[in-house]
Amino acid sequence: MSTGEKTPHVSERTRLATAGARAATESVFGQARGGAKASNALFLALLLLGIGVALLGLVSLLVWTAQEGESRLSWDLFTEYPNTILPDLAGLRSAILGTLYIIGGVILLVVPIGVGAAIYLEEYADNSRWYNRLIELNIQNLAGVPSIVYGILGLGFIVRGPLDLGFVAAAGSLTLTLLVLPTVIIASREAIRAVPNSVRAGSLALGATQWQTISRNVLPSALPGILTGIILAVSRALGEAAPLLLVGASTFVLYDPEFFDGSYTALPVMIFNFAGRPQPEFRVLAAAGVIVMLVVLLAVNSFAIWLRNRYERKW
Repeated sequence: MSTGEKTPHVSERTRLATAGARAATESVFGQARGGAKASNALFLALLLLGIGVALLGLVSLLVWTAQEGESRLSWDLFTEYPNTILPDLAGLRSAILGTLYIIGGVILLVVPIGVGAAIYLEEYADNSRWYNRLIELNIQNLAGVPSIVYGILGLGFIVRGPLDLGFVAAAGSLTLTLLVLPTVIIASREAIRAVPNSVRAGSLALGATQWQTISRNVLPSALPGILTGIILAVSRALGEAAPLLLVGASTFVLYDPEFFDGSYTALPVMIFNFAGRPQPEFRVLAAAGVIVMLVVLLAVNSFAIWLRNRYERKW
């Protein structure tokens, strides 16, 4: 058979084979498409249900707290010290100041240490070295350690051990820094890793050093993600009470605390103490303390979010 006679036969056979394959594919994916739509709808419904339950619980808690503690929201709450004899006259001045000292120390410590560790591990560290792999393993494991373990660590090494700082606010700040440091390192590493390698290659090709590339190109691009990690870390540190109880946070401090000297307290510790007392006046005061702590948390987070959004628009 000549080529001219063979070509129409082959072309027809190819056309029929293609049509059959198309029909089979459409039948298979047509059936799966209906199942995929049902599974997608089910997943979306479950997702919305979970979000709704979480938001309902959160809103219920906030409404109850606001109703319970509204009567104590006054200027005296911020200016008066705790009082076990006259709960109606008690305030949270020492606890608010102690919380601000502790959180300020956490921010000053966790930002340079956490971001510096992330820069080293992502930009300088050689993964073939055993100590770099050990550091990464420890960071991943420490992120899941319970907070009470950090309190024991702070008691043994910061309050009494090698540092021997005593029961001061600086010890609480260092302990909470250890607690949230893995969160900042992991978030900062992910943000730095997300910067395209073309940014680094372009900067190095133009003659910039590695540190100039990191400081002027990589870090500004990764800053929104880094700030997100810092926000999460500060939020967790602000609500921790168990580690502070182990490193000397007192339940009642009748004077303004100092960072390196004297006793101190914090809002979570004070709220924990007030909530456990039988008198209803103290429970009302605990609810007011929750409102104050939420206000402090929102203020710190709002500033960090504003800073993150500012750098997102800039870069």
